[in-house]
Amino acid sequence: MLSGDNTRVAKAIASQVGLDDAKAPLMPADKVTAVRELGKERAVAMVGDGVNDAPALAAAAVGVAMGGAGSDAALETADVVLMSDDLAKLPFALGLARKATSVMRQNLVIALGISGVLIIAAIFGLTQISHAVVLHEGSTLLVVANALRLLGYKPQSAGSTPAGTVEVQPVAG
Repeated sequence: MLSGDNTRVAKAIASQVGLDDAKAPLMPADKVTAVRELGKERAVAMVGDGVNDAPALAAAAVGVAMGGAGSDAALETADVVLMSDDLAKLPFALGLARKATSVMRQNLVIALGISGVLIIAAIFGLTQISHAVVLHEGSTLLVVANALRLLGYKPQSAGSTPAGTVEVQPVAG
């Protein structure tokens, strides 16, 4: 945890949220230095809510601002804004973003694949334009139905980690 508070307060809060390391008191430039140092080893996500966190949010691979209590500077600098001040929702947001990215890729393959087949079929006279239009519109409905699956997204159980995921080690502001 990177904090501008005094060391005793920072360590007490860190232990309450399950963090082993708390660095305090830090000025904004010190937070930036710490985020950059951590960034040399792995991608770093910085979570913050204040004006003093904005430079570190910008320096992180991903900046996450707390929306309810966040300052305008933190909200504008961050890549992601949690509208509620509940950090427990961060894993859900990460999982949903990964799932949405997967669905977008699937939809691109479906849309471009069917369009490509229809173009080739039209060039070689294998389909009439009216049939191609119906098939194309059908592919549009398929893409929409595939995207609607995101509405039912449920996070995976706490004990399972899907392949290709990254361990999240929180660094709070």
